[in-house]
Amino acid sequence: MTAREWVAGRRNAELTQVQAAAALGISQPYLSQLEKGVRDAGPDLARKAAEVYALPPTALPLPKPEEAEAVDPDGLQKQLAALGYPAFAHVRSDQKRNPAGVVFGAVVQRDLDTRLVEALPWVMSRYVDLDWPWLRDHAKLRNVQNRLGYLAYLAKEVATKDSHEVRVLSQWERDLEEARLAREDTLCRDSMPQRERSWLKSHRPPAAEHWNLLTSLTPEQLRYAGK
Repeated sequence: MTAREWVAGRRNAELTQVQAAAALGISQPYLSQLEKGVRDAGPDLARKAAEVYALPPTALPLPKPEEAEAVDPDGLQKQLAALGYPAFAHVRSDQKRNPAGVVFGAVVQRDLDTRLVEALPWVMSRYVDLDWPWLRDHAKLRNVQNRLGYLAYLAKEVATKDSHEVRVLSQWERDLEEARLAREDTLCRDSMPQRERSWLKSHRPPAAEHWNLLTSLTPEQLRYAGK
């Protein structure tokens, strides 16, 4: 959380510094330092502040890149459910995480269930104000920017036309275009059999070919992305 978010969150919650500090379990001088940007909060305190101030998930602390490797399919499903993904409404979860971290944790996976991949465009359009520079830069460090670029395309295609979401997602696409990799990749399906790879190379959607991805996923298959 930035100093501005600390101040705005407390004011939106209509709390004084004394009241907020008590609710957070910290001293008023410490809270004052956080709001001035003199001190940084740890992840536990940031999560507590997001709860007390009723902040959106985008205000939650972002994970360390290495933590993304430890995300298992069940854990990712619970994270998506906590963000409100409709297809997982039946999953009870309090594992609310920053949506940028959730997307990153997914796109770096070697193999991911299709149901989980299909949820990512929904996250990107639902939380279009997520920390894009962080997500973009960490994706580029892991050479998965093509995956992220195609997901941005999918999210844009199912968003309401002429909307704020379309404009932001279009900018994300353009942002990644300059870093597009020439090497071929899959959309989180590295164990794909060679026969399927050969078939997709000739039958994949044009946008997937542009992003050098072997995938058949299209906007029409995304049941919930625009909701």
